[in-house]
Amino acid sequence: MTTPPTLDPGQARDRLTELTVVDVRTPGEYASGHLPGALNVPLDRIRRALPALRAAHGELLLVCASGARAENARGILAEHGITAGTLTGGTTGWAAHGHELHRPAPGTRTTWSMERQVRFTAGTVVLTGLGLGQLHPAWLLLSAGIAGGLVFSALTNTCGMAALLAKLPHNRPRPADLDATLARLAQRPSAHE
Repeated sequence: MTTPPTLDPGQARDRLTELTVVDVRTPGEYASGHLPGALNVPLDRIRRALPALRAAHGELLLVCASGARAENARGILAEHGITAGTLTGGTTGWAAHGHELHRPAPGTRTTWSMERQVRFTAGTVVLTGLGLGQLHPAWLLLSAGIAGGLVFSALTNTCGMAALLAKLPHNRPRPADLDATLARLAQRPSAHE
């Protein structure tokens, strides 16, 4: 059976044992809650994982918070002849349907989701621009720039701020973590066997 381009949360849950689920969010987002058995290969590292993903057991299901990054990852894989599906609504949709998200053990420090990090950063910059605008009106351009960036982000379904925040150390996988994930992919029986 070939994975359709998208699976809704119910379809994905019914087929979870047949799928190799790859979460393309940052390690911090992954730690905040992921599908059972999902492996974390951040979108910006997906090209490094191509050989392991090509040999992965079962059909690939790409997951992110809402589906946009998973679609980007699917495009990259398709360029290299690897077929994958995506989860409609991402982990947000999965949780909204009442399905369980796996999280680290209690007491383990996790990072905010990327969406929350973007909202916090954008809000902080806007408030800073408004506050400094009391000193000099030119600072109001800072707030206007963030507002324009948010509109552009919504219209293009991209987020430059998220791309920048993803480069911060707390959002970056340690090389050993990605190597361990790729080793786990390699240990699973190949779909072609």
